[in-house]
Amino acid sequence: MHDERTEPGTITWARDCSPLLRSFATRYRETTPFDGRSIAVSAPLTPHTGLFVETLREGGASVAVTGELGSTHQDVVTELESRDGITTYAHQGMTAEELVEGQRTLLESGPDLIADDGCYLVSRVHDEFPDAATEVIGACEQTTGGVTRLRAMDDTGVLAFPVYNVNNTPMKNHFDNVHGTAESTLTSITSITNTMLAGSVAVVAGYGHCGRGLANKLNSLGARTIVTEIDPRRALEALADGHQVTSMKAAVTDADYLITTTGNYRVVRREHFESIADDVIIASAGSAIEIDVDALTSLAQDVRRPKPGLERYVLPDGRRVNLLTAGQVVNLSAPDSAGNPSDVMDMTFAMMARSLEELANGVELPPGLHPVPDRVDRAVAHEKLEAMGVDIDAVTDEQAAYLDRWERHGSLDETDET
Repeated sequence: MHDERTEPGTITWARDCSPLLRSFATRYRETTPFDGRSIAVSAPLTPHTGLFVETLREGGASVAVTGELGSTHQDVVTELESRDGITTYAHQGMTAEELVEGQRTLLESGPDLIADDGCYLVSRVHDEFPDAATEVIGACEQTTGGVTRLRAMDDTGVLAFPVYNVNNTPMKNHFDNVHGTAESTLTSITSITNTMLAGSVAVVAGYGHCGRGLANKLNSLGARTIVTEIDPRRALEALADGHQVTSMKAAVTDADYLITTTGNYRVVRREHFESIADDVIIASAGSAIEIDVDALTSLAQDVRRPKPGLERYVLPDGRRVNLLTAGQVVNLSAPDSAGNPSDVMDMTFAMMARSLEELANGVELPPGLHPVPDRVDRAVAHEKLEAMGVDIDAVTDEQAAYLDRWERHGSLDETDET
C-alpha cells in the first residue's frame, strides 16, 4: 500500500513507483558502498533519473550529473540542486554548446565512476581528458547506441578502464527495451498527434529488443506492421512474429507512421523522403541521429508548427511529412514526456547501481567492455520480485544434483527423454 503522505517534488511519484530503488536507498544508508567516491551521471534528467541520483547519494557518493538535449526537467534539476552532495550541470532548454560545456566541467573534476547514457561522458573523457580517464575506476552504460560506440572504442583498444554493458543484460533487454520503450514511445506519439493507431500502416526500423517490443505492441493495437532490417536473422525473426519485412525504400511509400529504433546514423534519409507517403508521422525511439533532418529541411518548401512537438514539412509536390520532436528521441523529448515508465526504469537503474557497486568494491577487470555478471542480473530480478511481494519456487537439492550430473545411471535416466 502506498504511503498517503504528500511531499513536494516530481521525484516523489517516481519513488512511489520504484520499490527496488527505495529498497536500495534503505540499504545504502547503512552500507554506504560509495562512501568517498565521486560519480558522474549522464542521462535524460527525468524524475526516475533524479531518483537514481538520489539513491547513489544515499550510498555515500558525491554525484555530479548532466542531462541530454530536449529531455531535461527543470523541476528535477531544482530538486537535485537542493540536496547536499549533488551538483547539476543542466537546465531545461539548454543548447548543445551548454551541454558540452557542462560535460567538460563535470569531467574536469575527475570522477571515480561514470554512469553513462549514450557514451557521452566515456567518449569525451578519453578524447579531451586522457589524464582524468586513467583515474576512472570504471563505468556502466545503459543504451544500445552507447554500447555501439563502446564496442568501437574497445575494438581499437582505447578504453582506459572497464565498462559494464548494462544494456545487454536480460533484465534491461526484456523489460526496459522491449516494454518500456514501446509503451512510452506510443504514448508520446499519440499524445502529440491525437491520431489512431488501429488500422494504420506502421513501419518500424530495426528489430532489436526495442523494435521488437514496439512492432508487437503496434500489431496488438490493430496496426499493420512493416519491419525494416539490415540483419538477416532479425528480419527472419520479424517474419516469424507475423510482421511484413521489406526495405526502407519500399516501406515508406505506404507508411502512416515511421518509427526508428536502431541507434544508427541516418536510417531515414533523402532517398526515402523523396518517395515517402503523404502525411506520414515520423519519430525516433532510438537516438537523435537516425532521421536526416537536414535533408528533409533542404527538400521542403515550407515548414509549419501546428502544435508543440510537431513540425510539418511541406514538399514541393504538396506531400506533408510530420516530424515529431525535431528528430530527438520522442519518448524523452515530447511535451510532458517523462521517458520510460518508472516501474521499468526501477529495474534498469537498479542494474546500473549494482554495476557501480561492483566497480566500487574493487572487482578486478581489465580495461574494456564487459558483460554484467549473471549473478548481478539475477540478484536484481530477485530483489525486484521481493520488493513487489512476489514469491517464486527454488530448486530442490535433488534437482540441483540432477542438473549438475552428466553421467547417465539409474532408473531416472532410463526414462529421461530430454
